[in-house]
Amino acid sequence: MYRTLPLLAATLVALSACSSETSAPAEEPVADSVTEAGSEAEGTPVALPRSASPEGARVFFITPADGDTVQSPVAIEFGIENMEVAPAGQDTTHSGHHHLIINAELPPLDQPIPADDNYRHFGDGSTSASLELEPGTYMLQMLLGDYLHIPHEPPVYSDPITITVE
Repeated sequence: MYRTLPLLAATLVALSACSSETSAPAEEPVADSVTEAGSEAEGTPVALPRSASPEGARVFFITPADGDTVQSPVAIEFGIENMEVAPAGQDTTHSGHHHLIINAELPPLDQPIPADDNYRHFGDGSTSASLELEPGTYMLQMLLGDYLHIPHEPPVYSDPITITVE
């Protein structure tokens, strides 16, 4: 019983991390990793279940394009192939929801995706967003998460793009 508590806690934290407001980060960040009490090495990540992604699954930016110079608010459209978009919490085969990574690296691909200013969740199933960004250069990347905000196996993520906001 005690071995399932960390998984249950991760699930509840992950589900509460997505908000229906897509232009602001979630109030509570998703844990970077879940650890199991009483494990041989304290702080050892627990293996979490990962949803399968089909061959040929991919996510990509429809807009903006790599190298674009844009104005704020920045209109972003997410593309997806060979999978379906489904809201967080809805366990549907070969589905997930978008996460936008801003000026950060891919997170650990076997743990829930963080939720903060660098990792924006679209758990409501959005396929577009309007983001207020300060002038500057930004690296953007998309990562699909399953119903628990965990990347699929194999993970489905876009190539990074760079945009300039004037």
